[in-house]
Amino acid sequence: MYKTAVMGPYDSIYGFAALGLDTVPVSDPEEGRHKLRKMAESDYAVIYVTEGLAAGMEHEISRYKEQKLPAIILIPGISGNTGEGVRGVKQSVEKAVGSDIIFGE
Repeated sequence: MYKTAVMGPYDSIYGFAALGLDTVPVSDPEEGRHKLRKMAESDYAVIYVTEGLAAGMEHEISRYKEQKLPAIILIPGISGNTGEGVRGVKQSVEKAVGSDIIFGE
């Protein structure tokens, strides 16, 4: 059975454990790259990564963009939203559907 995880600074992800998701506290991008690679090679189908952590891991995350699994989804952290997660979802939908789903932007 596939698993779902949330990776980022502890303060941003600890609440996800109550939803049954695996939490992977990481504050350093180098450690994040290593853990992401390890999770991608195991049974994780979805890995949420905080936008702040992802900013230092772009190259590692891009390795999985064209693969079916794992889906790596950026989420805002406790420090706020950079908009990168929304842009990524928008681009994915545009690619799949062939059209922009958010009007006025």
